[in-house]
Amino acid sequence: MMVVGKYMTAGAHTIGREQSLIAAKEAMHRNHVRHLPVLHAGQLVGVVSERELQIMEALPGSKLLSVEDAMVPDVYTISEDAPLDAVAAEMARLKVGSAVVVKG
Repeated sequence: MMVVGKYMTAGAHTIGREQSLIAAKEAMHRNHVRHLPVLHAGQLVGVVSERELQIMEALPGSKLLSVEDAMVPDVYTISEDAPLDAVAAEMARLKVGSAVVVKG
């Protein structure tokens, strides 16, 4: 059986919810990723994607917005031993572009 842990990106890059959209965009570019898990006090509180950043950047005053303003709070989380085919099917059903692998 193929499991998520074999294909996941280890050592995911994260960002704080209070960080600016500019900081998020720079982190994505620097780390060659399209999604960043969003943390607050060490806890997962959302995920922000390149797509959300592009939408928010089109708004007037976007330079004043934070990651929290652009993030999606409902994160699809899985364990690294989850079957890859089941996760892919669930992502398609939910219409989400990323899954965050968590331990515990």
